[in-house]
Formats: sequence, C-alpha cells, structure tokens
Amino acid sequence: MTTLKGKLVFLRALENEDLQFLYDIENDQQVWELSNTMTPYSKYILQNYINNSHKDIFEVKQLRLVISDYHDNCIGLIDLFDFDAKNKRAGVGIIIKDVKDRKKGFAKEALNLLINYSFKTLQLHQLYCNISESNLNSIRLFENLNFERIGLQKDWNFNGKSFTNVYSYQLISKA
Repeated sequence: MTTLKGKLVFLRALENEDLQFLYDIENDQQVWELSNTMTPYSKYILQNYINNSHKDIFEVKQLRLVISDYHDNCIGLIDLFDFDAKNKRAGVGIIIKDVKDRKKGFAKEALNLLINYSFKTLQLHQLYCNISESNLNSIRLFENLNFERIGLQKDWNFNGKSFTNVYSYQLISKA
C-alpha cells in the first residue's frame, strides 16, 4: 500500500518478531506518563496483543503500526486509538524508541503517512492528540503538520510527583 510508504520510513503491521521491541517500549517507565500506563506488560500479554492485531480497526477501535526504516529496523510505533467511525475521528499517538533516531525526520514522515491514510483510506474527518506541555518535541512535530492547539487541560496527568498540564490538538481534514 503506497499510502504507508515514505522516503525514510514505512508503516507496517505488527509481526511476531516485534515482540521484544514492543516489550521494551511498553515496559519503559520513562514513557508510561505518555501512555497512561501504570503497570508492566508480560511477553505473554503482548504476544496475545500481536496475535490479535490483525483485527479490523472498525472492530477493535485502534490500529498500531510499526515505524520501520528500509533496513528492517524498528524505529517506533504509531497508533490510532479511540477510533470513532460514526463521528469520523480518532486519537493519534507516536513514539520513536531510541533517542538516536529522534530529530531525523522519521516521526514527521510517519505521522504524515498516518494522516494521509486516516483521511484518504479510512475517510476520517479529524485526528486529535493530547501532549504534555513540557513535551516540546511533540508539540513542534504536531504543529509542523498543521495540528491546531485547541485547549489546555490543567493538572491533567499525574507523573508520580506532581500534576502536569496537557495541550489538546486537532487536525481537521480539508477534503
């Protein structure tokens, strides 16, 4: 599918070989605040998740894709969640696993591919995301792809020490 291929990366479905990669991301406590996770995931649970990842987004209301380079390296994950077919919207989340792979254009291209797929193939009207006000790299990423800041949720997330504010962003299809 050409909509999921860019110059630097392509987006693909989860494979059994991605278990360790998924395990490492899901159990990295430094990113738990981003995903509202509070407990670790076992390989057994994640293997079941991979085994069921073939299910249709209309059924499970989410889609997780691997961001891969053309050397078959897993760079990160990009998700559609809270998929709402009736109202034609979904949330979007993205993570680039290793710091060495950040600020190289991978996330921007992956997000752009997902936006195009969401609007053209899934026929969504809008995408949204919530970003901690301290996550300046994500704010720049989403704003560079024309997501509009539409609000501030005060004291929205608790990071274990204090509450943090979260910005809400939205991108509405021009079609």
